Amino acid sequence: MEGAESRGLKPGELSTGTTIMAVPFEGGVVLGADSRVSTGTYIANRVSDKIAQLSDNIFCCRSGSAADTQALTDYVKHYLSQLAIETGDQPTVKTAAHIMRRLCYENKDQLMAGVIIAGWSKSEGGVVYNIPLGGSCIKMPFAIGGSGSTYIYGLIDADFKEGLSEEESRTLVKKCISHAMARDGSSGGVIRTVTVTPNGNVRDYTPGNKLPYGPCGW
Repeated sequence: MEGAESRGLKPGELSTGTTIMAVPFEGGVVLGADSRVSTGTYIANRVSDKIAQLSDNIFCCRSGSAADTQALTDYVKHYLSQLAIETGDQPTVKTAAHIMRRLCYENKDQLMAGVIIAGWSKSEGGVVYNIPLGGSCIKMPFAIGGSGSTYIYGLIDADFKEGLSEEESRTLVKKCISHAMARDGSSGGVIRTVTVTPNGNVRDYTPGNKLPYGPCGW
């Protein structure tokens, strides 16, 4: 891949210029992401799914190198399934986040991966953990990441408040990702969301021609 080494990537590795986000609400959490995968100025995939399921009620939003984050989510999914068999109970979001954190931290020299772990568990409810480059792990009231996140910090600071409903959380996620996609050349495509509750998970997507906000529709 031309110019890969100058951007800190290994030759042949795809970088997911990305906008990812997770917002908890009373009884669950909403995760969202754009769908553009780029390698330099070339768009390798317009409709990638950057939200990976790790366990029944735990999901991961991926940003950074597509290969690195896919490998990490596969490892964590395997470890969580083994843990569920050994304990006879579903793992918590905190457990998933700390497994991911350990993998990222202990291999930080070989990885370019920033992820958000979010979901619902009996002991925690809806919860969000941010694991940026380097492998730290921070529980947060909401989380955003990827190249598009730099454009929307002010927007989410202004619009986020504690105690959002499920619909308000989903609307906020779509609004912020839509704004980021309009400004960030590495984010685009469709908006995918996953709403996680104890009653199940609901996937949704918004086509690129039906985004709630765009360059001319603020």
